[in-house]
Amino acid sequence: MKKVTGLIVVAGLTAAVISSCSSPKPKDNELSSEEKAQGYQLLFDGKTLNGWHLYNQGNISSAWVAQNGELICLPGTDATHGDLVTDQDFENYEFSFDWKISKEGNSGVFINVVERADIPTAWASGPEYQLLEKGHHDYEKEMKRSGCLYNFSPQLNPAELKPLNEWNHSVIRQQDGKIEFILNGIVTAKENLNSIHWKEAVANTNFKNFPEFGKHLKGRIALQDWNKGISFKNIKIRKLAKAEVHS
Repeated sequence: MKKVTGLIVVAGLTAAVISSCSSPKPKDNELSSEEKAQGYQLLFDGKTLNGWHLYNQGNISSAWVAQNGELICLPGTDATHGDLVTDQDFENYEFSFDWKISKEGNSGVFINVVERADIPTAWASGPEYQLLEKGHHDYEKEMKRSGCLYNFSPQLNPAELKPLNEWNHSVIRQQDGKIEFILNGIVTAKENLNSIHWKEAVANTNFKNFPEFGKHLKGRIALQDWNKGISFKNIKIRKLAKAEVHS
């Protein structure tokens, strides 16, 4: 009887392992049951640009398209160009996305963007999570590499990009002005937008010439237009509880 019981236990464990290994991966641009329980919402449905529009230009046809499950800024097109921004404002959140970029490509994600007619571009108000292909000439500049808080600090910890045409994964967390950037599982930037350090840093750059830059803790999220080609998918966001933010 003991041998039989042992065989049953082993068989049960084997079945559990097989079941676990064979469970389907979540499809692109869909939320898993766990993500739904965590409060995530999709910001890209894989098929349309619903929830997005061109900065200061509204819902017009542009170089941004939904194609093959990707949100793409098409290179080499005469279509209208501009940064793509969310219809909603966000304040305390965890924002995650997958991205891949063309050779020598240069793009970014702006946070806390204020959309007004007197503010010409998204970057005039929103700090940037840099997205840059390693072959771009700016990649030698430490404060302009992917995952950096653009032009303010080098990568906090070294993070490698995936090979060209493979997907990278990025996360932006913000709570009460404390931000954290993550690239492929590595924390690459931290800053407190309420701090004297941040205000002094802005004052020592050309961003000081833009009165709204880096002063807001709430706003839209924007994807930077760049005529070299950039693709996004699995764009999702959830509100953060204060306890979830690292100091």
